[in-house]
Amino acid sequence: MSDVLDFYDRHPISEAQVLAALRRRRGALAGGPLTADDLFEFDQDHYGGLAAVDTLARLGGIRAGTRLLDLCAGLGGPARFLASRRSCQVVALELNAGRAGGAARLTRLVGLRHRVSVVRADATRLPFAAARFDVCLSQEAFLHIADKAAVLREAHRVLVPGGRLVFTDWVARASLGDGERRRLEDWMAATTLQTLDGYRGLLGAAGFHGVTVEDLADEWRAVLRRRLEMFRAMREDTVARLGEARYREYDALYAFFVRLIEAGKLGGGRFSASR
Repeated sequence: MSDVLDFYDRHPISEAQVLAALRRRRGALAGGPLTADDLFEFDQDHYGGLAAVDTLARLGGIRAGTRLLDLCAGLGGPARFLASRRSCQVVALELNAGRAGGAARLTRLVGLRHRVSVVRADATRLPFAAARFDVCLSQEAFLHIADKAAVLREAHRVLVPGGRLVFTDWVARASLGDGERRRLEDWMAATTLQTLDGYRGLLGAAGFHGVTVEDLADEWRAVLRRRLEMFRAMREDTVARLGEARYREYDALYAFFVRLIEAGKLGGGRFSASR
């Protein structure tokens, strides 16, 4: 757990980075009222941007009035997007204190506190009553949770009968070696990585039915190339905020990750299921 918290404490995409990018775009934060749309270019820390969030929303049937739990919500970009575009009520759950605080502050900044509430808690021990939510959603977060069965059981517990779980996550291929797995855990707090079929089995064991699984390997390969290029284009700003050593560390980490994707050893999956 401490490895995950430390990884995101040092992550280059942060509240400060989002606000700095916004200042460069607008000239100043005082240039009129901000909306969630002003943040979307900068606050979507996941693969595929707004289109990926919208795909999960469609699979989950998210609409006006939906009670949505965003598990491991980070800075809250997807939560704000869904609240503003689909008029749903979102609880954004995040364990890292800095990211939970940043999510709450960014949400206040764009006037969405009436639709998005931020709760700091552990996704494997949700502080909610049973049948509280219509949909649970998550993006590239379960890779950090060692006990994936526990988070899936908790999602099942807090969903209403017929409720939907939709998420994306990294998936391992048979060719991913033990040494590469250890390096991903040491560098990126990625633990107990599952295969597509492994997730299918875990979802069934947690009580879900109607499971659908999509292989996102080809889509993510292109996304990851662009993200590495984007990170390197931000070198000057990242070094100014985090220092040369941290920039080099993250660059090496990300390049290693991209090589695994390119080699077909690591991929992505999109999953949906009903309670």
